[in-house]
Amino acid sequence: MIQILLVEDNINIAKGLVYSLEQKGYKVTHTENIKKTIEILENKQIDLIILDISLPDGNGFSLYEMEIKNKNIPTIFLTARDEEDDIVKGLELGAEDYITKPFSTKELIARMNKILSRGKNQKIRLKDIEFDMDKMEVYKEGKKIDLSNIELKILHLLFSNLNKVVTRDDIIDKIWDWTGNDVNNNTVTVYMKRIREKIESNIIITIKGIGYRIDGE
Repeated sequence: MIQILLVEDNINIAKGLVYSLEQKGYKVTHTENIKKTIEILENKQIDLIILDISLPDGNGFSLYEMEIKNKNIPTIFLTARDEEDDIVKGLELGAEDYITKPFSTKELIARMNKILSRGKNQKIRLKDIEFDMDKMEVYKEGKKIDLSNIELKILHLLFSNLNKVVTRDDIIDKIWDWTGNDVNNNTVTVYMKRIREKIESNIIITIKGIGYRIDGE
């Protein structure tokens, strides 16, 4: 699970962010000051930091420069300041991004996902199935599985939402987006049956009356 460190002294903002990020499947550690942040960095493996600039015991820029930069942890500066000099300073220090308050949580998460996906091997392996998310290819025990374009996209949708239910309505809407064709529940059932037959694996879980889910290991 991806580990996020949120350094934010505004409790209301922090609570909202922690909730939203955990709903998206992230593991979030929240700190309110520099001292506690340094302790966490010494004892936990962190994948990304959301760092407020104005903290009660110091400056986020200094914290980044002294404690974070040399650890090569991607960092997004989060602050009420929107002066151009501050933005330039944060990025020149080496931060990945900078977002000012008030902000859209959806936008922040989109930026996080973009950062976290950089340079990573986008291959997901579950049991004997491997999905190469970059090449859009599926393998079983190293042998490529021949899936139709729609079957591949449905499976990609499930892999992109590991540990989350993808509803039948979601799949119907996506098929409309992909093809422009109206489909119904029976069509989804047929597609899922074909996918399961081709991958010959039980990784797809049916949530009766709702949809489907693939659980990550």
